[in-house]
Amino acid sequence: MRQRVVRVAVTAVLIALVLLAVPLGLAIKSYFFANQRDALERVALAGAVRVSPDFTTGDPVELPAAAAGQQLGLYDPGPRLKDGSGPPSGDQAVRQALAAAEVRSQTGSNLVVAVPVSHNEQVIGVVRASTATQDVWQRVLAGWGALLAVALIALAVAILVARRQARALTAPLEDLSRQCRAVTDGDLTARARPSAITEINQVAHTHNDMLQSLTELLQHEKNFTANASHQLRTPLTGLQLTLETALAQDGSQLRPAVEEALASTRHLHRTVDEFLRLTRTPRHPAAATAREPVGRVLEDITSRWHGLFANDGRRLAISAPDATTDALIPGRAVTQILDILLDNARLHGRGAVEVTVRDFDDALAFDVSDEGTLEAAPAQLFTRGHTTGRGEGIGLSLAQDLAGALDGRLSLVSYAPTRFTLLVPLGHPGGGDLPGRGQRL
Repeated sequence: MRQRVVRVAVTAVLIALVLLAVPLGLAIKSYFFANQRDALERVALAGAVRVSPDFTTGDPVELPAAAAGQQLGLYDPGPRLKDGSGPPSGDQAVRQALAAAEVRSQTGSNLVVAVPVSHNEQVIGVVRASTATQDVWQRVLAGWGALLAVALIALAVAILVARRQARALTAPLEDLSRQCRAVTDGDLTARARPSAITEINQVAHTHNDMLQSLTELLQHEKNFTANASHQLRTPLTGLQLTLETALAQDGSQLRPAVEEALASTRHLHRTVDEFLRLTRTPRHPAAATAREPVGRVLEDITSRWHGLFANDGRRLAISAPDATTDALIPGRAVTQILDILLDNARLHGRGAVEVTVRDFDDALAFDVSDEGTLEAAPAQLFTRGHTTGRGEGIGLSLAQDLAGALDGRLSLVSYAPTRFTLLVPLGHPGGGDLPGRGQRL
């Protein structure tokens, strides 16, 4: 990737240099040749000014001194060289200048400028100035060498800049590629780092968002399986105890046991429905759940948990003010949370267990307490996977998530004796109005 970027950049610079250097090289050549012709013309004109008309009668001529590498001579109409330096007989440029026209030409290996000398509207001679083209070409080649050096320096700078820019362009892409390979290898925590290049940074941001959504989806599915397993364990235990009790009794006593088993089965069915609903509506599950009177929820809790605590030789007491029994709450979600708290009290607590409902006008508080002592750091208590004894460390984390989905709050208010409080608002989680205290659906 880097090499391709460098090649593209260098190719573009080379094309630009060629397009610039070729016309510039031709301009350098034209400049030096034109400049040399102008210099020859100035010398020839200076010589023509000094020529006296009497030179034809033999008066001496004082031509200016020619520069190094130049020839300056005066020719008569013959045309023969009368003074200065040059070929003994006038060349084509001299013969053309005798026609009263200044001549600038290249003869053989020389640049020649011939200026006519006039008197009484007649050409009486020609001043010829010349220099070897080799001298001009030396200056042209020196100019081309300087141009080539500048082009090479520009190319070197372009290569350095291209390599630096290639690193800047490809480094974020290489990092993104590494993160993608890490995700392919199973590391869902890999994230692409931000980039100073807007387009690449946008790709990295989109990749991270996609990976975050995928991670949350996988975690949601994983949590659903763990939560469902955790919540189904207690109803299955109660169902198993009911069936074992039925087997130990005669046929006349089977009906109550079968009815209790059917009730446990219906509770299992509701639990599965609740978790499937939570999976479909993860943001505000309480908005889709049926609202039930507090009294009915407490009756269901009593019927399912009284026997389990009684088998353990422990007492379960559930109480609520009469004014709260008709208040409508998200029954299934609250039931799931209370089931988790009672299951924790049964497995990790000791002594009598009490469930108490308190009225706060716009909310109800459900207190679940036992006579045990909780020894756990508050920061870890609701952390998924953390447990103080036997168990998977799922229950309290799930209960807190469910409480948050209800716009409620679950908290530990006492360590010794242990007491948890679930605060449930009597309004719709989304802010709408639903039937509350004393109303029926």
